[in-house]
Amino acid sequence: MTHTKLDRAGLRPGVPVVGQEAPDFELVNQFGEPVRLSGLRGRNVVIVFYPFAFSGICTGELCEIRDNLGIFEHANATVLGISVDSKFALRAYAEKERYEFDLLADFWPHGAVAEKYGVFDSATGMSLRGTFIIDAAGIVRYVVVNPRGQARDLAEYREALSALGQA
Repeated sequence: MTHTKLDRAGLRPGVPVVGQEAPDFELVNQFGEPVRLSGLRGRNVVIVFYPFAFSGICTGELCEIRDNLGIFEHANATVLGISVDSKFALRAYAEKERYEFDLLADFWPHGAVAEKYGVFDSATGMSLRGTFIIDAAGIVRYVVVNPRGQARDLAEYREALSALGQA
């Protein structure tokens, strides 16, 4: 089973659709280590684009993932949080909030990966709240792009991961 949830305006142009191969990318994590999406084949991957480190809704969403990391681990899923912040800001953010998953810096070229996924807002210079669940073969199986100011629902992640037959 696959799932696509549309935001109120409908799916944005450039957003990968369910059934499509996920666009590959490489970004550095909060420690400056490179992380390549295609290097994670064989595991499910949950990509969580969020506007900015240390902001209220973003922190709430990522802390909910942190507090429920077992859901993702049980589903053989790697969580990747991506924002336009620098690796230095992301390291401080991860340390403060005790995140045990990678935060990736889409810092330079500014928002290039978010742009690849159709979730970069060039008017504000930030990522929108887009989530992509990618199966072990690199195929997009779940997409949601929420309107500004609306948090994502952890229950939807659980449902989408269960649909992959892994949870």
